[in-house]
Amino acid sequence: MVQTTWGIPQGRTDMAEPKIVFSDVDGTIVDGVHHPMPADAPTFARLAERGVPVCLVSARSPEGVESVRSRLGIVGAMACFSGAYVLGPHGEELVSRTISLEAAAEIKDFLVHDLPQVVAATYGFHTWVVDDRTDPRNVEEEYFVQAQATQCADVRAAFDERGIHKFLLMGEPAQILRARDVVRERHPEVTAVLSRPELCEIMAGGVSKADAVHAICDYYGVSPADAVAFGDGENDLEMMRAVGSSYAMANAVPAVKEAAMHVCPWSNVEGGVARTLAEVFGL
Repeated sequence: MVQTTWGIPQGRTDMAEPKIVFSDVDGTIVDGVHHPMPADAPTFARLAERGVPVCLVSARSPEGVESVRSRLGIVGAMACFSGAYVLGPHGEELVSRTISLEAAAEIKDFLVHDLPQVVAATYGFHTWVVDDRTDPRNVEEEYFVQAQATQCADVRAAFDERGIHKFLLMGEPAQILRARDVVRERHPEVTAVLSRPELCEIMAGGVSKADAVHAICDYYGVSPADAVAFGDGENDLEMMRAVGSSYAMANAVPAVKEAAMHVCPWSNVEGGVARTLAEVFGL
């Protein structure tokens, strides 16, 4: 790890400008309530003028990513659901890895009958459904991502044979842990991971932010070695290891700071991504 002062590694003056930028969203390029900061927009506009794509890589849905992308004037491709659904800059589908509708229905039936207090949000392509939009946890999620869910309790009615991209489970830690363990046991073809003790994300097995980075680099015809990535959480590590240069936010967890090539002197709420990019590109 190379510690930095103002975004530039100490003792280095020969940094080549990256050809593409990747950034996580929550905890990285948005503020403390998960919303974009308009003051950062001019930096991303200037990068667009230079022909440098800025691409968001997030666990959010396309609509949740777009709420950030549009307000910051970002025009690059985006990876949603932690890489399960990758879209080009104009919304064209580059990658889609789904859980089958049959498996999704079985998982949802288990949750409804065995863990009814767990809130299960179901995402597939551009559809986000919940059992009860008035549940405070769903209300909070809508506020954070600035998008609206559809109320529908039947996964089979809400989605088609293409399947779904993700479940987001919200509840008490003990129940979330049980949900993860049972889903892993019954459905080895999916990945079930805790993003926080009270949150579990379920996606198709093998979904990877690193694979999303490679798919987007292929789309733009650039090498991942010429890319820079920003992140704050352990789910960003694979993305950061896939590129030539990586920055941990000042608010990143210790494991990310240790693994990253550089550490930003600014946190997400201080506009760390935009401020660092402004210095790296000499804006």
